[in-house]
Amino acid sequence: MSFSGTVKEELAAQISSARHCQLAELAALIHFCGNICEDGTHLCLETENEAVIRKCFTLLKKTYNIDNVVIKGKSSLLPDDETESKVIQALHLGVKEELAAAIKAPVNSLLIKNSCCARAYLRGAFICIGSMSDPKKSYHLEFVCSEKAQAEQLRDVIQEFQIEAKVIKRKKYNVVYLKEGAGIVDLLNVMGAHVSLMNLENLRIVKEMRNSINRRVNCETANISKTVTAASKQIEDILLIRDKYGFENLPDNLRQMAEIRLEYPDAALKELGGYLEPPVGKSGVNHRLRRLSEIADGIRA
Repeated sequence: MSFSGTVKEELAAQISSARHCQLAELAALIHFCGNICEDGTHLCLETENEAVIRKCFTLLKKTYNIDNVVIKGKSSLLPDDETESKVIQALHLGVKEELAAAIKAPVNSLLIKNSCCARAYLRGAFICIGSMSDPKKSYHLEFVCSEKAQAEQLRDVIQEFQIEAKVIKRKKYNVVYLKEGAGIVDLLNVMGAHVSLMNLENLRIVKEMRNSINRRVNCETANISKTVTAASKQIEDILLIRDKYGFENLPDNLRQMAEIRLEYPDAALKELGGYLEPPVGKSGVNHRLRRLSEIADGIRA
């Protein structure tokens, strides 16, 4: 199973104990996966996702003690008109004649005004329309909405938890997405996917450690390359001075520096300073080598 599928299975298994939270999650399922039956007046659920089907059945059973629910195809979702009217009223969907427009609109704000209800709403939304890339490859979580107003409400609810989310248009859909690993971790926590959160955090730690090691190796490699290049140039300058100018014409401090550099071509500047008499620091070695370079440039000119 994909990581996204694992998250949905974990969320589907969670049932809020409070009825108001159950209604908030049920509202998300109806608004994102609900439709109107062929008779044009009854609710039905259109989805191939078994997690959505199980969750919808469980929520209806707990909130209304309904056992005989039709949840496949375009048959009525609820067993009778009286029960359906109670559900429609509880979810603030208006009158039956306006169901088609109501389920495509945002969820009534009264249902998600509490933080716990907003969490349940996000949980239901992810089960219906959410997906997540494999965190081993990249960090990306999104909700694919058919309606712009629903996408904007979803984004706003996520942002109420101090998590950055954005909406983009993708063909005929409106996509709410998160691309930062930290934001995705926070959202999983908000929705209650704690096992998936820990798995993601473990993957993030391994990934960040690997990236840190790679950066350090690259930095050290670059420094070594820079040091080798500088040492090669210094030796080239010193050999030119020896052959074209003569060490005997150099001041004692520069002559000693030139001889030490030729004797220890791979040594770092600080190490070279220790071989001089008297020893000098890194800046002193650098100054003498720079003076030798200037003499070599003068010879070339």
